[in-house]
Amino acid sequence: MDYKLCIGTGMGFSLPVEEQIILIKKAGFDGFFTDAEDYEKIEKYACIAKKEGLAYQSIHAPFGNMHIMWEGNDEDAQEVMNMLFSCIDSCKKAEVKILICHVIIGMERHTPNKKGAERFLKVAEYAKENGVRIAFENTEGEEYLQAVLDICKNLDNVGFCYDSGHERCYNYNKDMLSLYGDRLIATHLNDNLGMKDVNNKTWHDDLHLLPFDGDSDWDYIALRLKKATCPQYLTFELISQNKPGRNEHDIYKDMDFAAFVAEAYKRALQIRQKINN
Repeated sequence: MDYKLCIGTGMGFSLPVEEQIILIKKAGFDGFFTDAEDYEKIEKYACIAKKEGLAYQSIHAPFGNMHIMWEGNDEDAQEVMNMLFSCIDSCKKAEVKILICHVIIGMERHTPNKKGAERFLKVAEYAKENGVRIAFENTEGEEYLQAVLDICKNLDNVGFCYDSGHERCYNYNKDMLSLYGDRLIATHLNDNLGMKDVNNKTWHDDLHLLPFDGDSDWDYIALRLKKATCPQYLTFELISQNKPGRNEHDIYKDMDFAAFVAEAYKRALQIRQKINN
């Protein structure tokens, strides 16, 4: 299958997203995704995408307050739900087909509950009403992902976003595709070195390196993606800047945005070839 290749904007660079989109097209990518922003910016990105013949593959919802969906009172949880409703509205108006959503934040959290799952169900139902697919991502606290996908099992607009780096560190190499590959609708492909200290778990280990710059087994990842219901777009979520107190990204320090995205495209081609073999 001739999978299309997409990449996330940002990546630690301060270059305006409008300029990044042009360079993403120049590098050879077929599309991109962005973080959620004010709709005026989303609309502008969508217009550039149409002009350049690129797919605006998805919008990534904010995730810093996702624990409130499970632990907060109704008023506070409603604020988070309203934020997600707004993201869905932006997707609909800009004709972006997929919203990417985390379901939890916090290494110490492992106890999902019915109330939180039902709140996510309401969000998923709103997405369905508005013609938007919502892909829930594997992060820390995999129990929360299972709870949300279980309660949304009868919604055909709900699926899984597979993050290969998160699987390597947050999920300790647990085969997430064997669990949710039949519901796969998006990918966030990136490399990682695993959890540096299992007794001191930290998001600083979520490196988002270019493929082949970590120690992920890409042959194994490609094999499992091939067996899963792999989406048309293979999407890469990468970072060029070091996490606090770390130096793994020093290998990119001399790259500007154009050089980084061009190298990312070369690696993406290699991943696609592995899946197609």
